[in-house]
Amino acid sequence: MPSLQQLRYLVALAETRHFRRAAEACNVTQPTLSAQLKELESKLGAVLVERTRARVVITALGEAVADHARRALREVDEIRMLAALNKGTLQGTIKVGVVQSLGSYLLPLIVPDLHQSHPQLRLYVREGLPAHLLGALASGALDMLFFPLPIREAEFDTFSLFREPILAVVPHDHRFAAETDIAPDMLRGETILALEPGHKLYEQVRRICDQYGAEISHDYEGTSLDTLRQMVAMGMGLSLLPALYVKSEVAHRDMVVARRFRGTPPSRTIGMVWRQQTVREAEYRELGAEIGAILRRRAPEVTVLT
Repeated sequence: MPSLQQLRYLVALAETRHFRRAAEACNVTQPTLSAQLKELESKLGAVLVERTRARVVITALGEAVADHARRALREVDEIRMLAALNKGTLQGTIKVGVVQSLGSYLLPLIVPDLHQSHPQLRLYVREGLPAHLLGALASGALDMLFFPLPIREAEFDTFSLFREPILAVVPHDHRFAAETDIAPDMLRGETILALEPGHKLYEQVRRICDQYGAEISHDYEGTSLDTLRQMVAMGMGLSLLPALYVKSEVAHRDMVVARRFRGTPPSRTIGMVWRQQTVREAEYRELGAEIGAILRRRAPEVTVLT
């Protein structure tokens, strides 16, 4: 029978399509991974991987086996979690994914208090684009996400954490800088700098631009929120950025200023996402409640929803 380790190697190779990267992901040498995959093929009496100089090709059977392997590995992880939960909740490691427009600004607010109240809890954090994170959650590579809501995928459960206003960030010498706040329709005709497509925040900014007659820039797209801030400082346009980023990186800058929108501002909802029927659901909900309590103390800029 195949070993769990061999199944992990096959899944890693199916996801990376590269022997070296798969070996690094599994924390083994490339010859070890390659030898174990050949042994797996020998046990099954079938070719799972076609090896060429140019690329790695997973055969149709290999893809099917990898899909079953993912499910088997998820079940094994659930068994481990059952044993761990017997010792108490919020202990051990949670593999967390977080979108790039959130992680660096949310985690510093919550991690110190979580570590103090739950010293045995470990958060293994990976940043990434939404599609990649959802795929990693589905495959079992991640346990839970901090993620913009809503999501369309039916196989996941969600838990709303907070609603985060979106602010206009403008050069210090822009006409909006003289205002204490701005009306959304004042965006009409303005050039808005946004993250590149693939980010959830890009989709939201594009909808805001469509609604209020602003022009989203396709010539200059940001790869990070910091990139957008720097382009705004250079006078290349305005940007619409979330409040926690503004709190962290804009509030104390000289070259750019942030202005709130009048009335009900545009906002995004951030929550937690996990696989349905995981044995850790109660633990994740407990974690969400604790994060909500921390944010009430430390982040008055957002509206806590827990």
